[in-house]
Amino acid sequence: MDKLETLRKFFGHDAFREGQETLVDALLQGRDVFGVMPTGAGKSICYQIPALMLPGVTIVVSPLISLMKDQVEALVDAGIPAAFLNSSLSSDEYTNTLSDARRGAYKLLYVAPERLLTDSFLRFSQSVPISLVAIDEAHCVSQWGQDFRPSYLKIVEYIDRLPVRPVVGAFTATATHEVRDDIIRMLQLHDPLTLVTGFNRPNLRFEVLRPRNKNAALLSLIRGFGDRSGIVYCATRKAVESVCELLTSAGLPVTRYHAGLSDDERRKNQEDFAADRCPIIAATNAFGMGIDKSNVGYVIHYNLPKNLESYYQEAGRAGRDGEPATCTLLYSARDVSTARWLVEHSGDHSDIDPQTRELLYQRDMLRLDAMCGYAVTTDCLRAILLRYFGEPAPDICGNCSNCSLEFETRDITVEAQMLLSCVYRLRKKERTVGIALLADILRGKGRRVDSPVYRDLSTFGLLSEMPTAKIRAIIEHLVHQGYLAQMPGSLPVLTLTRKARGVLFHGEPVFMKVAKPQPRTSSATRPVQTSLLHKPSGGEDEVFVQLKLLRTLIADREKLPPYMIFSDATLRDMAKKLPLTDAEFLAVSGIGQAKLRKYGEQFMTLLRLVKR
Repeated sequence: MDKLETLRKFFGHDAFREGQETLVDALLQGRDVFGVMPTGAGKSICYQIPALMLPGVTIVVSPLISLMKDQVEALVDAGIPAAFLNSSLSSDEYTNTLSDARRGAYKLLYVAPERLLTDSFLRFSQSVPISLVAIDEAHCVSQWGQDFRPSYLKIVEYIDRLPVRPVVGAFTATATHEVRDDIIRMLQLHDPLTLVTGFNRPNLRFEVLRPRNKNAALLSLIRGFGDRSGIVYCATRKAVESVCELLTSAGLPVTRYHAGLSDDERRKNQEDFAADRCPIIAATNAFGMGIDKSNVGYVIHYNLPKNLESYYQEAGRAGRDGEPATCTLLYSARDVSTARWLVEHSGDHSDIDPQTRELLYQRDMLRLDAMCGYAVTTDCLRAILLRYFGEPAPDICGNCSNCSLEFETRDITVEAQMLLSCVYRLRKKERTVGIALLADILRGKGRRVDSPVYRDLSTFGLLSEMPTAKIRAIIEHLVHQGYLAQMPGSLPVLTLTRKARGVLFHGEPVFMKVAKPQPRTSSATRPVQTSLLHKPSGGEDEVFVQLKLLRTLIADREKLPPYMIFSDATLRDMAKKLPLTDAEFLAVSGIGQAKLRKYGEQFMTLLRLVKR
């Protein structure tokens, strides 16, 4: 079989997506590759097709148990012999899997990086033909990446200890230019074909909301999405528990996921989410790489992430099936302090020299600044994301919250002078101030400012008629535009920059884009963007519902997540084409020979009843 026949037989697709064929060809020709492709772009196909066509076994290095489990289950369901080796297996299961692999039972063997240099795995690897080593989530090898894992540093030693060096493929969804260069160097890729397909996901709508009441906004958003599946990301375990309790008390089907839960509860909750028994999950970033659920309709960030890499990766878990989906950030300036604390206390860098540790810290703070800039910008959100990853983008995408609003430019020079002057005068008194306290001083209200130190300031209460939210927005704009800087610390304080002198002492103007007032609409319907969703008409909609019900019954019987039977996109194509023969069934997107044999007759029987 050639590559297209392999793609059609096992994966049910007639053509490769952008970039896939180029990477597949290079691996088949024995050339190392490095592929940077966004979540949902089909990175796994790039090494799974060569794995099926090359002799011997392909080793896939994967960082998470959940990622391995999902991918192996999907491969086996597609008729591809695959297995995994990680800590979830008992000693007997591990030994038996390795023994089966030695006999050639598998074409793909997924392995945790911690296992690579164990005696048993090395003996196995040195006794069987290994044609390809594929490294998933390759950014984990870089100390400059957002998910550095020291265990990934073992990969090169493992490859060096093989009798014959196999071809090596590295893949990731999010990596800046700096991280890409580091990955190639750290993994010692040989003259790799490097392909960046682009980070744009046109089916995703990006939103930043600044609600007065975050809980009320969250409930409104989720109710607006109806029965669609979604993830609510929170910065801390405490926030996860609070959000889960909020949604549960509102009668919404939600579960939770964070590192403080037992392994059994985390596993059960993830399976409930994957199987749509609980279509909503509140989670920390411990619910991270490896979430392969294709029908996630929305991702909501309840708190500010630490960097744009993490945000884009987590938000990208929406819409993997190509259906329109929404990615919403609920922004509060208070979240910045939490994010700073998490940056200061994240990671175990005890084995890193102090100079490198300081460089990593400064890098993380710069990334947080970029994340804050995204949260407060009035520019196109998609453009901000794409340009961050080095990809050109138009100024207007038409599918983000900023592009949906009309803005006007206002002269805020007077307000800026008041705010900057207040920081300047406090510094003369050897006092520091953060965003919240500065806003209270200018408002002249709040328990914390009931002191002569603040009341005697000439700037005290000068903006008493302006809502606190607007004052804070101006302060954040001054930070974002470089007039103020936030000094690191558990309670970051504001300091003047050189740029501020022109405003304070030379009357340089300051402008700010603000959204024009919008007519009041139902918040329950706005975020869903129903005009963008695929809405089958008439009978097609009814057929889709019936197909989903059958899929659920089969998934329950086989103890598999429904999306592993067929994705929503496949069911929609099936509802449109109404296949009644094997050839017609194979013409449905996402259906290969194995799926035809396992599920074809059941679905075609239903479709025959529907067509009567």
